[in-house]
Amino acid sequence: MSDSSRNNFTNPSTFILLGIPGLETAHVWISIPFCAMYIIALLGNFTILFIVKMESSLHEPMYYFLCMVAVSDLVLSTSILPKMLSIFWFNSREINFCACLTQMFFLHCFIVVESGIFVAMAFDRYVAICDPLRYSTILTTPVVAKIGLAVLLRGAMLVLPCPLLARQWPYCRTNIIPELYCSHIAVVKLACADIRVSSYYGLFLLFCVLGLDVIFIALSYTQILRAIFRLPTKDARLKTFGTCGSHLCAILALYVPGLFLSLTNRFGQNVPLHFQVLISNLYRLTTPMLNPIIYGVRTKQIRDRLLQLFAQKGI
Repeated sequence: MSDSSRNNFTNPSTFILLGIPGLETAHVWISIPFCAMYIIALLGNFTILFIVKMESSLHEPMYYFLCMVAVSDLVLSTSILPKMLSIFWFNSREINFCACLTQMFFLHCFIVVESGIFVAMAFDRYVAICDPLRYSTILTTPVVAKIGLAVLLRGAMLVLPCPLLARQWPYCRTNIIPELYCSHIAVVKLACADIRVSSYYGLFLLFCVLGLDVIFIALSYTQILRAIFRLPTKDARLKTFGTCGSHLCAILALYVPGLFLSLTNRFGQNVPLHFQVLISNLYRLTTPMLNPIIYGVRTKQIRDRLLQLFAQKGI
């Protein structure tokens, strides 16, 4: 390769998203469940936002945090799915280099943001159960707004180095990404340079940031469980613990598959590539789809208001 052509390819103008390697002929069929999951995620999360906005009795910290989760899920799913569908339906595989880095930023930023919101929700449940008399004075609306802003800024500042580092690596091997979207590790793997800084920073985000979030959530629930077990009756314990059920289900849906996939992408050399890509993309869409279902089914106030809306429409 000549020096001029090598220099031209060092900063590629576009990347090629390969899709799901080995399953290209099934892309149209695979798009059906993906599209259905995206529609459910959009409808579910917008419904949560609408119900909380319209129902004044839901203007409380717990539901404000739930709205933050809904917005985060909408950004997460919308940052990747339209491009996925264009690959499935129109074979539109090219993505601009800057657009690829932008997609990377929004994807990983809002994963960190959602993790931070779950920490805030754990703190909300801790105050509500362990110090209920001070709940309304501790978690006021301005405090909740400041927590939301802090979580957003934390996500943006922590993830920003990922695309900045990826931008400065030379890409002289290939511009083909064997995935449906621009994840951090998939992009930097294409660089013809020592990418240990990017790799270590990605692991830092995984273990130190998300890992610390899990520790904070675990500490909160340790105190919550201690308070619950001190309640005098079994019914009181079950009722109180029931207020945490939706949050715990959402936590498990986010962290357990996410940790498995992150480790598989880095160390699972023996796992078939098409399996990694397919499961990874399903996970990115499953969480935004499941969260409104979990909260809609398990949260009585939202469920009752939703049933009222259906009754008014004659459904």
